[in-house]
Amino acid sequence: MSHFTPENFQTCAIGMLLGRAALLKDRILDWHLEADGVTAAQFKVLIIVTQYQVDTPAELCRYLGLDSGSMTRMLDRLEQKGLILRNRCPDDRRQVRLALTADGQRLADRLPQVGAAAMNELVGVLQPEELKTLEGLLAKILLGAGDPLTIRRFGDR
Repeated sequence: MSHFTPENFQTCAIGMLLGRAALLKDRILDWHLEADGVTAAQFKVLIIVTQYQVDTPAELCRYLGLDSGSMTRMLDRLEQKGLILRNRCPDDRRQVRLALTADGQRLADRLPQVGAAAMNELVGVLQPEELKTLEGLLAKILLGAGDPLTIRRFGDR
């Protein structure tokens, strides 16, 4: 369904609002993670590894929409911080498997609390029914676009 035309596009705010909300979410996460020395971008990698059992850089790239160079740099930083390990797959030495270190697992165990606090700060102005509606609308948009992480979380409705 088309909602926008070149004539009404100047009054369209949905792209700006989605982008600004994503930036605000990351700033709030950065603040909550500062004491752990982890950024919002690194938080996303750790969450996907732990909650979705993603264990290859290629799969992380697909989930996060990053190129392999950016992912390599991200994993380098997480490895330098002692949070992840990269191991060659015994069956196919070309493939790398990711695993959390003991420190990485301790941090991963705390991420739900950190994430909950950050999301409460982000959406605390919404009533419960408003939050449910917002989540449903965003999921519908992402499912319609075939987003793999949303499909994995909400199913292919």
